Amino acid sequence: MKPGIRVYTTTVLAVLAFTVVPLRLDAQSAPQVARSADGVVVAAQPLAAAAGARMLELGGNAADAAVAAAFAISVVEPSMNSIGGRNQILIRTPDGGVAGIDGTTSVPLGYDPATAPRAAYGYPTVGVPGSVAGLMRLHEEYGSLPLTTIMAPAIDYAAHGFRLLPGEARRQTGSRDQVAESEGARRYYLKADGSPYLPGDRLVQSDMAATLRAISLGGGDAFYRGEIAGRIADDMAANGGFLTREALAAYEAEDSRIVRGSYRGFEIVGSDIPASGAIAILALQIAEVFDPDSMSDEAWASVIAQSLALAMTEYRRDGSDSSAVRVTSKAFARELSGQVRVPAEATMEADGAPWAAAGTGSSWLAGAVTGLALPPEDGHTTHLSAADGNGMAIALTQTIGPGMGAKVATPGLGFLYAVTLGGYLGISEPGERARSGITPFMVLDDGEPLLVLGAAGGIRIISAVVQAVTRVVDDGLALPAALAAPRVHPDMGPDGLAGFSVEAGPEDGWSGTSLEEFREMGFEITPTPRQGAFGRIHGLQYDAATRTWIGAADPDWEGAAVAPRPAGPTRGG
Repeated sequence: MKPGIRVYTTTVLAVLAFTVVPLRLDAQSAPQVARSADGVVVAAQPLAAAAGARMLELGGNAADAAVAAAFAISVVEPSMNSIGGRNQILIRTPDGGVAGIDGTTSVPLGYDPATAPRAAYGYPTVGVPGSVAGLMRLHEEYGSLPLTTIMAPAIDYAAHGFRLLPGEARRQTGSRDQVAESEGARRYYLKADGSPYLPGDRLVQSDMAATLRAISLGGGDAFYRGEIAGRIADDMAANGGFLTREALAAYEAEDSRIVRGSYRGFEIVGSDIPASGAIAILALQIAEVFDPDSMSDEAWASVIAQSLALAMTEYRRDGSDSSAVRVTSKAFARELSGQVRVPAEATMEADGAPWAAAGTGSSWLAGAVTGLALPPEDGHTTHLSAADGNGMAIALTQTIGPGMGAKVATPGLGFLYAVTLGGYLGISEPGERARSGITPFMVLDDGEPLLVLGAAGGIRIISAVVQAVTRVVDDGLALPAALAAPRVHPDMGPDGLAGFSVEAGPEDGWSGTSLEEFREMGFEITPTPRQGAFGRIHGLQYDAATRTWIGAADPDWEGAAVAPRPAGPTRGG
């Protein structure tokens, strides 16, 4: 077993009061691993996973489950995502096809980057929200249940409240001062005396419930063209924002550009710009050149870190089809692999074998990544995965940017907006969509799903996804153990790869011996013990032999994997 691997489960209390059926679960068990032939939903908050699983119990499919979980997570994990944010959705259809939906926030037409203020939060940072459009399209094109049924759990959580988990309470507390500057955000996320909500406090969001109810009845038009849109536009105009009624009405969720590659015989699939699936594919295809069985786990981790650093040099490339073909080609990956340092001997010796570049005459990342500008490394975003018993699977990532997003909310509507403008994501031209590290991802085995996953965690989303894949494919770990294994992430300096951060901790990180081995290789190492600092994956693994889905929530977060309960006598209470 590789160092630091562990199995982690947790149980939390939750109350579900869905209005679609007479159901109440007073002590919902929420383990972080679940197995079922009928599908599983995995999300960063147990109530959201339970909402999705309930749709499967009602006869819905994975799309229904994903939409229900996505609306629910916007209510119960508001520090990480919102209906005022953005999403990327990857879909595997029952016939084996793969499609994607781009619900990314965009820059409003009429926005002038030359005169707009540079800001980290506030009304001037708000772009056109895409989350609702993305979820509506997923439901309309792939769902089967009525929208009112699918959104009922989210509406119930907002209207009747839920108890804050410790992590969510901590994140809301961390943004208290900025949230207090906004009338709406202050109303929704601080108590009457200005203090933050504490773990276990019940958070009721009546205005959010009303907004969600309007969407459930009127669909996307209710948000982008109706009264809600008018209130958004008026609030923006009154507070220095750039989002207009016209920009909202013009917004559409677009098709994602699907990118494909392969890793050790498995097909790997993701979404390209504004998502980062091509970067993950490139990193894996660089790493594929090397044999992990010929080196120590620490040496292999250093190869992964270098592969990621090289792949991330393509983060700011143009979004053309030809660019996507180049970046996902095996030839390009092999060319870059010549800059990776590998052991001169097949196995690292105890005293540290000499290291050399893999390719003759190649330089080790020297200047290769000079001047690379990546988004801030903020541990934001949420990801959920859903599958059903008929072969449909969904990987859905949703975010508002840094914790609590723009930290503003329109009074009367009840939700936060994402940060898009102001320089945070390095974009500013009208009509552009916010490029990010978001990476919904799938690994296929002869067309059958093997892994369905994605992550939260800013730019470390990419490194988390890549390492989860290698832990399963190369180490032979089941997904729950793969998510518990320690990770690395490249640290980029002005002259290239400066070293890498390593997950360190007494229970789940690299050991002190491992840290010394990293240093003996000549790398600058930054041990990072902060929980969740290396991304949080909520994913699925499919066992084709038993036709069983295995759902796994990242042990560094408060999420859950929930399977639908077998049909039986009517439940009530």
